[in-house]
Amino acid sequence: MLAFALLLMWPALSSDAFAQQATSNSADGLGAVVAIEHALVSAIDRCEPSIVAIARVRTPEGAAERVLSMPDPTDPDFVPNEFGTGVVLDARGLVLTNYHVLGEITGSTYWVTTIDQQTYPARPKGADPRSDLAVLELVTPDRSRRFSPIHFGQTKNLRKGQIVVALGNPYAIARDGSASASWGIIANLARKIPFDRETALQGGSLGLKNFPTLIQTDAKLNLGTSGGALINLNGEMIGLTTSLAAISGHEQAAGYAIPMDAAMLRIIETLKQGREVEYGFLGVMPTNLSYEARIGRNLEGVRIEEVVPGTPAQRAGLRRRDIVTAVDGVPIHSKDGLMLEVGKQLVGYPVRFSILRGKPGRERKLTLTADLAKLPVDGRQYFTTKSPAWRGLRIDYATAEPEFTRTNPAALTQSNCVVREVAPGSPAAEAGLAAKILITHVAGQRINTPKDFRAAVAAQSGPVELRLWKPPNERSTVTVEP
Repeated sequence: MLAFALLLMWPALSSDAFAQQATSNSADGLGAVVAIEHALVSAIDRCEPSIVAIARVRTPEGAAERVLSMPDPTDPDFVPNEFGTGVVLDARGLVLTNYHVLGEITGSTYWVTTIDQQTYPARPKGADPRSDLAVLELVTPDRSRRFSPIHFGQTKNLRKGQIVVALGNPYAIARDGSASASWGIIANLARKIPFDRETALQGGSLGLKNFPTLIQTDAKLNLGTSGGALINLNGEMIGLTTSLAAISGHEQAAGYAIPMDAAMLRIIETLKQGREVEYGFLGVMPTNLSYEARIGRNLEGVRIEEVVPGTPAQRAGLRRRDIVTAVDGVPIHSKDGLMLEVGKQLVGYPVRFSILRGKPGRERKLTLTADLAKLPVDGRQYFTTKSPAWRGLRIDYATAEPEFTRTNPAALTQSNCVVREVAPGSPAAEAGLAAKILITHVAGQRINTPKDFRAAVAAQSGPVELRLWKPPNERSTVTVEP
């Protein structure tokens, strides 16, 4: 391009002037390249100590077989056949990676290799299939050992064309702890991966990657870079590399990264604490507005096609044909936007919904408030810190059970408080309580949510009578002793 521009200037320049111009432009061009090179090297230098290689080793079932077959992941010659990348979150040794890197947690052991070629066993702290995020905790014999946490950058001002670097463990070649780098640009923002048809046929729900949340990059992301860092030229992490778009007929797959925005950072903080990630649930079936409504009448929002009885939407007064225009002041433009925004909200807390109601052309504005329930999440969530139990009983929102939200939504009209877990030998177990039974009353007081349940039992000290409901329509009463 530079040569072409100089050729266009040829008639206006003498040979000496042309040579001087070419030399000057060449020097300026080389200086620009050197500046970019320096920025890339500096960014990688800053972040590389925070990138680790992860190896997954499946544990043989038999005790004798386990002793004979277990490889030594600390051996420098050990080559894992299941591998990925992680990012150090804090000096204690918490590591962020993708949920899918962990695979089946039961029967697996994990090993993490750091930049100084030290390999440590790691155990899952928290894992969430919907966000495809997980946190591992390194098990180090030296309690004084400190690791290098990554620095997070701002994601709200990202633009297409920004230069980015991906650091990871492609094909396990970074298993010595030295991360491999590739670079490119941000190709697009707010991208989504199409929902897998087979998962849909099996009744599966959408993950966050199926909504317009992802950063798309043309930086090369090979097998094993999942869980690595996508960084900017300031050496700040802006995304967690997560997947490839393997589209037949294309020479190169598109790479994606989960943005490190406020919503994702909140999920990461929850996983660092070993707690379950919860997503808000409203209880509606939305649809995008028609062309006539959007263009002809200049409306923005999504229309409600169905309100599930017994859910927060029904209790808040939402109706079929209502148009939701905003959630807590955030404008809504599509059904994806509504589901994303509701999912970001805290479970059990009030959320304001701005709506339009009425016949076309005569809609009136309303504001309704709903205390959100809990969204069901497909796949196994893993968390090490559980909520407190009451007399051996742990309860949850019934909406978190796919059995109620998808198969038997009418059950939610009975109660939104369900038995999640009962400790063996506890007073709750002795009373005959079991998982997936709805609780409708505590000591004669009508309840609907886990929040209601906790408030009701807090006032009780002796034996407590619970009224129960079990599908299809079985009612019973039990007494739980102190």
